[in-house]
Amino acid sequence: MVAAAESWFDAHGLPYFIERNERRVHEALAGGRLVGVFGVAVVLGVVAGVATGLATNVSSGVLVGAVTAAAVLLLYALVSLHLQPIAGWAVNQTFGSLGWLFPLVTRALPLLLLFITFLFINTEVWQVTSALDRALLWLTVLFFAGVAVVFLLVRLPEEVRHVSTQARGERLVTICAGTPLAEAAGQVAVDEDAATLTGLQRANLVLVLLFAQALQVLMLSLSVLVFFLAFGKVAISDTVIDSWVGHAPTPLPTLGFLPVSNELFQVSLFLAAFSGLYFTVYAVTDESYRRQFFTAISTELERAIGVQTVYRALLRAGDRPE
Repeated sequence: MVAAAESWFDAHGLPYFIERNERRVHEALAGGRLVGVFGVAVVLGVVAGVATGLATNVSSGVLVGAVTAAAVLLLYALVSLHLQPIAGWAVNQTFGSLGWLFPLVTRALPLLLLFITFLFINTEVWQVTSALDRALLWLTVLFFAGVAVVFLLVRLPEEVRHVSTQARGERLVTICAGTPLAEAAGQVAVDEDAATLTGLQRANLVLVLLFAQALQVLMLSLSVLVFFLAFGKVAISDTVIDSWVGHAPTPLPTLGFLPVSNELFQVSLFLAAFSGLYFTVYAVTDESYRRQFFTAISTELERAIGVQTVYRALLRAGDRPE
């Protein structure tokens, strides 16, 4: 029964709810090991950044250095912090629930497009974005993404705290219905300690919400990018672009066969990234959107907490996986 529950946790993006995984992650987050990983990431990032900067320019060096350091940390997180199940569940949840995702996104998209379209036809925006070299543009996109992630990490723990207070008492039987521990939920003795989430388990739930929300934002940003590429190609002629940026449109580097100018791509990408940041703020501050989004996903979180409560009670009773 415990083994079945652990398989259920893995399938639902909850690796930290499994006792042995939680111990391994605690070890992976030990101060000495983290210092070593960050040291390797910084050294490799600096080496890659300096080499690229000397060969090209400073902004390219900064971008390559940042991406290299981030790649090292991401690899460590995937291997040692068991992020694969969390990311996999978020992808399945997002693309398997487009029926409720579409109406949520369309609440913000019309007003967003109305606002962003005025920026799109603004001369100064074209001048600023077209003057950015490609590396600096991607650094700007990463900056917007970083701000959005920080904003989510500040707000999402509130939702986890709210959900964790619901999965208690007599509701356990109802919550665990349809899970491997449905039968055990009405039989085991659950004390207050077993019903309390650890720090890593709360972090797991926050990461589940973060990945799910980030995928929504990414999908909306890609939609905005495609919209402005198409709109710009149809509505803004090369003559207008020339008058705005002071030179004729140039083809995309390495992708010159595409019917999109470099200037159009850069302004569309910049506004798509800005739209993602806007939507992130909207998603966690608009009460109507939050109510719909978290109603759809809070049931999953509540079930996870309920199953974890029964799982820990079984472990304390001596039921261990073989």
